[in-house]
Amino acid sequence: MIERIPSRLSRRQLLAMLPMAAAGAEAKPPAWRKALPGYRYQFPRDHFSHPEFQTEWWYYTGNVSTPEGRPFGFELTFFRQGIDPVRSENVWAVDQVYLAHLALSDIQGQRFHHYERLNRSGPGLAGIDPERQRIWNGNWQMEWRNGDQHLTAIAPEFNLRMALHSGKPPVIHGRDGISQKSPGEGRASHYISFTRLLAQGELELAGQTLKLAGTAWMDHEIFTNHLGDQLSGWDWLSLQLANGTELMVYRLRRKDGSIEPLSHGTFVDAAGRARGLTLDEFSFMPSGRTWNRYPLEWRVKVPSLGIDLEVSTPMENQQLVSTNRFSPSYWEGAVRVKGQPGPGVGYLEMTGYDRALTI
Repeated sequence: MIERIPSRLSRRQLLAMLPMAAAGAEAKPPAWRKALPGYRYQFPRDHFSHPEFQTEWWYYTGNVSTPEGRPFGFELTFFRQGIDPVRSENVWAVDQVYLAHLALSDIQGQRFHHYERLNRSGPGLAGIDPERQRIWNGNWQMEWRNGDQHLTAIAPEFNLRMALHSGKPPVIHGRDGISQKSPGEGRASHYISFTRLLAQGELELAGQTLKLAGTAWMDHEIFTNHLGDQLSGWDWLSLQLANGTELMVYRLRRKDGSIEPLSHGTFVDAAGRARGLTLDEFSFMPSGRTWNRYPLEWRVKVPSLGIDLEVSTPMENQQLVSTNRFSPSYWEGAVRVKGQPGPGVGYLEMTGYDRALTI
């Protein structure tokens, strides 16, 4: 979720696709709060907005299927981007903008549907409301109800409604409250995940209403300018294994072809206990076929945990193609896992393959 890393239009490409944000940052002295060590998380407060930081996202991905076994992948993401740290009382002022992505992978039909939208808050067009426990952008929303997270997304080709019940407590990535991405103060995020969300809901597609069940993952990241300018892109992977464990790993690719040493991961055992992984504790490498320059097969190893997995996708084209020249396109889609201690399912995100990432 790579932190998956923003600016991912992927959470991680958000800054590049909002040139007005960059212009605003240059025109004003920096006043945004940085992600620094010592942050103390509090829930439910930290499930919602942190407007003192410049960028924030809530990133849902999942693998679900019908009772007959027809598989789908889905993605619903909400982004908040700060433009001006001084909040205006004018409802139409653009001191915050809200971006959202929606995608559906129809694996049996080999069709990929995706949409994006960008709004100011305006008179309720988009926003985050901690009192109502709601995040929304138009008629796409996430709402907490009785401890569960409910997703609703209405699109031209399909409608999706999912209820997500967490089988484990939230996981905090990194050390001392931060997930460090690049050397230097503030080059980090506050990074929270729900790694095993039990998903149930329905999909309206092509005149049919399909019942769905499976698992989902949610990333919530909070930061201000957390990436260094030496990066060209990243690869991020979240896996949910049949033995009840989860694994998240990512690698930040540098422009010189090397991997940023601060790339890291997290393993979550069946009881919900999280263990951070440094780059020297795991390997995450392409291992086979590609599509449109994106590697579609990967090998993931964590020797100390006896993990040796082969990751591949059942659907090649899960690329979200940018509709503007400011943001790169990126690949984000459902994957399948085999090996030790597989099997499992997950989601893979890859950026910077269509052109070098601009941060």
